[in-house]
Amino acid sequence: IIIIISMLVIWKASDGFESASQYIGRNLSDGVRGATINAIGSSMPELFTTFIGLVALKNADGFAFGIGTTAGSAIFNAMIIPAVVIIAVIMKKLTTGVTLSRKVVFRDGLSLIGAELILIFLLSGNTLSWWHGLILMATYGVYMIIVFRTMNSEVEEEESDESNEDDDIDKSFFRSLITLDLESMFLKNGVNARSSWILLIVSMLVIGAACAGLVNSCEILATDLGIAPYFIAVILASAATSVPDTIISVRDAFDGEYDDAVANALGSNIFDVCFALGFPLFVYTLAYGDITMNLETITHVAELRGMLLLLTIATFIVFLVSKTLKIIHGLILISFYVFFTLYVIGRAYEHEWTEPIADFFQQLFL
Repeated sequence: IIIIISMLVIWKASDGFESASQYIGRNLSDGVRGATINAIGSSMPELFTTFIGLVALKNADGFAFGIGTTAGSAIFNAMIIPAVVIIAVIMKKLTTGVTLSRKVVFRDGLSLIGAELILIFLLSGNTLSWWHGLILMATYGVYMIIVFRTMNSEVEEEESDESNEDDDIDKSFFRSLITLDLESMFLKNGVNARSSWILLIVSMLVIGAACAGLVNSCEILATDLGIAPYFIAVILASAATSVPDTIISVRDAFDGEYDDAVANALGSNIFDVCFALGFPLFVYTLAYGDITMNLETITHVAELRGMLLLLTIATFIVFLVSKTLKIIHGLILISFYVFFTLYVIGRAYEHEWTEPIADFFQQLFL
């Protein structure tokens, strides 16, 4: 019940975040807003969940929970979000196929693969230090430089005097608070830079509070099911924290902004792998010392890193094989995620069919 409530709160708070980010990033070119403003904000749940999990569960278990959430969310974002976008716009008859900018696909796809290779290299040992987190954060800084250097210069600046005149319902503060209608609370007098930043910050704080409940409930559920919290994080926590990414990408797609829709998903993955994992790791190890992982944690992390890299490359190939993505491509991406989910469940209960796959990844990445 707490997981469901946390997911709903994250979902509602993401509405306010989207309104704020649209105004703040109004002067960014196609594909850049999705890869930066949208990706960072919608990945706040992964950052909060990783940080809270690391502090709450302590040491190796907390780190395994964090990487389970960020890597699981990255896999969800790379497969489910583009699939939902493709199927949604085609079923709604907005287009017969989704065409993506090759620049966005190559920029974000190759950057994501590069970030994952760096992650694999950094996690190859059994001890994690502050400099591992620093390198991951620096990697994200490099990606941001690449994004802004590839931004189109011919962007039109919009007026900053927008208002909510189309909203005829003047909701009371109490009603807006109960329904978590953050837009009515902070944008009722119009949209401007100040109100947008306040809304953005409040939305992220609400999302952070929901993530605290999410981490606690995942830990309890894992105990009841007799499995490590890591497995709950990979499936449930990662899906719950990916709600904002999904909503923003679908709405961008409905507006015809397909590059932003996919750039948000891929950019969120890069943020998850580099910053949402690197920053908590950096802060925790500075405060409490190095993290020493046991053999079980090292094994699980190695398998997840391998699965993440393999599925990312497979998704990248799907984006490249056709200039126009159809429903069949969406179904292929969904099948990738279904396989991943079944594999994680199988590993949690040590089913025999998962052992050859696990051995393959362990030989490559241990």
